[in-house]
Amino acid sequence: MEFQHVSVLLEESIQGLNIKPEGIYLDGTLGGAGHSERICKQLGDQGLLIGVDQDSDAIEAAKKRLKIYQDQVIFYQSNFTNIKEILQIFDIFRLNGILLDLGVSSYQLDEADRGFSYMQDGPLDMRMNVNEARSAAQIVNEYSEKKLMHIIKEYGEERWAKRIAQFIVAERKKKPLTRTMELVEVIKKAIPKGARRNGPHPAKRTFQAIRIEVNQELAILEQSIRDMVDVLDTGGRLCIITFHSLEDRIVKQTFRSLENPCTCPPNFPICICGKQPLVKVITRKPIVPTDQEIQNNPRARSAKLRILEKI
Repeated sequence: MEFQHVSVLLEESIQGLNIKPEGIYLDGTLGGAGHSERICKQLGDQGLLIGVDQDSDAIEAAKKRLKIYQDQVIFYQSNFTNIKEILQIFDIFRLNGILLDLGVSSYQLDEADRGFSYMQDGPLDMRMNVNEARSAAQIVNEYSEKKLMHIIKEYGEERWAKRIAQFIVAERKKKPLTRTMELVEVIKKAIPKGARRNGPHPAKRTFQAIRIEVNQELAILEQSIRDMVDVLDTGGRLCIITFHSLEDRIVKQTFRSLENPCTCPPNFPICICGKQPLVKVITRKPIVPTDQEIQNNPRARSAKLRILEKI
């Protein structure tokens, strides 16, 4: 299956990066290379793009797509959270812009063998980087009922988290759950029929929660943003596209604390902590897709783009 992914908020994020032809840019979630291709188009001979992804399939697909720009692109398989180490490897000290698209690619969702999909049967995997040790199957079969309930409630914002966790534990006592459709059936049994009539697919929130836990998506986000601001040059931009409220909240709060790091009590007449703003937030409200984009790509519906600039 070909690695395909429709780039969300493409025009808005490229505009937000404010690309300089001679600049150095990093796409931390290379995916299908749609955003990267547009960055490359705006780079001159002196410009450089570093394309990072933890999925080897994404790297291979991006190399093909960006073949004509090969002199301007460096590819590296890793997680964007390792940004400082990645730049050290290539002797790069400052970036003019960074882009993160935190969505799961259409390829990963549609490829049954990757185990992200609750619509088709596949192994319970969900690892973005297939070399990582922990898979969805281990979480589903080894986590305590209490821990399962916590991640389904926290990361999935699922109101039936307690029942789903109870049903998973009861089912795995009979035999381990190893397939996506086995887990979907357990979730369907756990959620009362009336509650299943409206809203998204009953397994959507639980699958999201397990995927976040497998890949530690929220745990790495705040520190990654701070590291990225550290390596941005003055005037450099960081653009982040999120797809659910938990991610967006972390991005929003981290941006805010970098723009206003003062820790003095609100009633102090002047600041005495001496902490200076590191960034200027460009987007007071997140940029969201147009109705036209949502119509063309329903997966864009929940996307939000936030942008900051290093000062």
